[in-house]
Order: sequence, then C-alpha cells, then structure tokens
Amino acid sequence: RLCDMLADRTKTYEAVLLLGCSTDTQDTTGTILTENREKALALDPETAEKVILGFKGDYDQIPPMYSALKVDGKKLYELARAGKEVERKARPVTIYELQVESIELPRVVMSVTCSKGTYIRTLCYDIGRALGCGGCMEQLTRTRVGSFLLEDSLKLDEIEALARAGQIEPHILGVEEVLADYPAIHAKPEADNLARNGNPLFKNQVQESVKPEEGQACRLYDSGQRFIGIYEYRTDKRWFKPQKMFLS
Repeated sequence: RLCDMLADRTKTYEAVLLLGCSTDTQDTTGTILTENREKALALDPETAEKVILGFKGDYDQIPPMYSALKVDGKKLYELARAGKEVERKARPVTIYELQVESIELPRVVMSVTCSKGTYIRTLCYDIGRALGCGGCMEQLTRTRVGSFLLEDSLKLDEIEALARAGQIEPHILGVEEVLADYPAIHAKPEADNLARNGNPLFKNQVQESVKPEEGQACRLYDSGQRFIGIYEYRTDKRWFKPQKMFLS
C-alpha cells in the first residue's frame, strides 16, 4: 500500500552525462544515432555548465520512446522495439536543484533533484541537444527519495545478517514515520466513527483550521491520536477523502 506513495516523491540522482553521442534509448545501452566527440571535446566547460544549469526550474519534457508510458493502450518501449515511433506530448517537469559536480569532457557529473515523472535520460539528451553535440546518460544512481537517503540504506545481505542476529528491529520504520512528510490532521470526537469506517470528512469535522489545496494528502488521526490513514483533500466537495487506510 505504501509503494506507490513512496515512488511519487521528489527524487535526487547523481548522473553521468556523456556528450558527443546520442542513442535511441537516450542512454549508453542503446543504438548510437549520432556521434560528435570532437565537438564535445571542444566545448568551453564554463559555457557548458551555464547551459546545463539553465535547465533548472520548470520545463516541458518529451518522454523517451523507450519508456513504460502507454499510447493507445500500448507501452512505448513495445512500439520502439517493433521499430515504431509515435508522437509524444511534452509533459511539464520541474528540476528543483541542479549542480555540476565535475566536468571532464566529454563527461559531466551532475546532481539532480527533480519532480516525479522526470526522465534523467531525457534531461541528458536535451542538454546535449542544447549544446549542439548530442548527449546521453552513461550512469545513474538514485541517492534520495523523499526523506530516504542512499547512505541510510542496507544491502540485502546486510538485512539478512541483521535478521539472523535478531538485530533488524531498530532498522525498521513504522508507517507513520515513513509518512512523516504529510501534514497531520485530527478528526473531531463526533467524527471518529466516520473516519474509522473510511468515510470522507468535511473540513468542519476536522479539529485543525487547515487550509489544504486540491489533492493535498494528509495523515488522519482520530481524536484519541490513533492513526487511521492518508486522506486527500478535494476542493469540489470541500472534504477529505480516504486514499489509503492503515487502521488495524
């Protein structure tokens, strides 16, 4: 029940951009479409960095053909493998933070914090096109998802060893801790039963004088501080609608 909520959060990546080469998959695993290594090596590093940093903020990104997005019921990568290319509509994405960690042409190491739905492969492709030499993604590491950091993670063999030693409990996060990024709201006592049964709650049935926006997700508790689930605000009916229930 939590997986889709965790995947939708802001993410941070460390990516290696290879300039002077573009491929059909927009990364180095694909078939090379263009090569212009000499032009990539001739780039002025300061100019290249300025162009790269220009992608910070909002921009419209065309999803790659090699992706799981569907067009007319078919996944794009299935069409691409069949040798077909279809028109894709550009989608708004946001690059919240963009830092150039190092430039050793034709490679650029970048740190990117972005909104959900952003393709780092496509960002690399778009940067290469803006620089006039082409570009693709050579390497990608996800370093953060929401409040979860790569350095705090455990490898599978480490988890197995801790479990065998009976020491895994301190490393397990509770549901409420995982969802701590969502603001908390509390049902009024007279609305407790409605909340526990998964019914929507109007704003006047919630204790806090919150000012939620359309689609805002909140952690709902009953009046006795018992965690119930994630409720989403809908402006059309002015109520909080259940999205995920965790009451046991």
